[in-house]
Amino acid sequence: MDIGRDILLWASRNEWMKNSIPNYPFVKKAMKRFMPGEKIEDALREAQKFNELGIGTVFTHLGENLKNLHEAEEVTFHYIEALKKIETAQTPTEISIKLTQLGFDLSVDQTMSNFEKILNQAKDKNNFVWIDIEQSSYVDATLQFYKRFKKLSSNVGLCLQSYLIRTKNDLIDLLDLSPNIRLVKGAYKEPHHIAFKEKSKVDENYFELSKLLLEAVKSKNCRAAFATHDLRLISMIEAFGKANGFQREQLEFQMLYGIKTSEQIKLAKEGYKILVLISYGSSWYPWYMRRLAERPANVGFVLKNLFTN
Repeated sequence: MDIGRDILLWASRNEWMKNSIPNYPFVKKAMKRFMPGEKIEDALREAQKFNELGIGTVFTHLGENLKNLHEAEEVTFHYIEALKKIETAQTPTEISIKLTQLGFDLSVDQTMSNFEKILNQAKDKNNFVWIDIEQSSYVDATLQFYKRFKKLSSNVGLCLQSYLIRTKNDLIDLLDLSPNIRLVKGAYKEPHHIAFKEKSKVDENYFELSKLLLEAVKSKNCRAAFATHDLRLISMIEAFGKANGFQREQLEFQMLYGIKTSEQIKLAKEGYKILVLISYGSSWYPWYMRRLAERPANVGFVLKNLFTN
């Protein structure tokens, strides 16, 4: 059991810490490691810099598990306006949304209505919307949600997690829809009987899912985005792609802002498609703690930078 990871995931859910810790200046300074700021203007500024390097971006406005549907309407309006600002800025920037931001816990029907408004705006702006996957308790409903909207529109994608044992079957079930899939390892604490606990097993499943996705790119006209900072896995995916006739520009990798930036630039220069996920917003604490939990060694990196920068 990874005690460090478990502690960080527990901290991400603790209400007192969620309300108190973000107020400390040293924590805000550490947060800058993974996030350029709380405003969309901060994200747009960084997106322009990445664009100059031949790197695209994905924006996500942080927040989840809302208290009322009015908050969900505010999030919906924010994303509609964000798509307008992205078009004005002329950056190759997509958006990524958690369904709980749109009211998924409160009303599925209202969430569908909110999402449809955003998706229609994205289609109007020739843009693309990703649906983030959340804890395992949301997976069934999220899959059904995605199936509904993928049948209506091609410009919508779904995130899947390799640490869930069920994901291979979920992916196979989606293939006839020619899905657009972003594959991640996963960042939530899940029971042992539904999730791989050993890193080696998560990585092994990630590569198996990657091969399935690349085969589906050819046979099902899918879009496959490999969202990982694991250089060993990236190298394996590159090798598999080359062996199966993929050109470099046909392979898409996505990474988080602030993590392995030099590698992002290197991959872009080599001709791979690279997108960087830029998060912004005031509700960053749970997300930030989950980022640290993905690799607890990041805690030491952050502490070091607090005193050396």
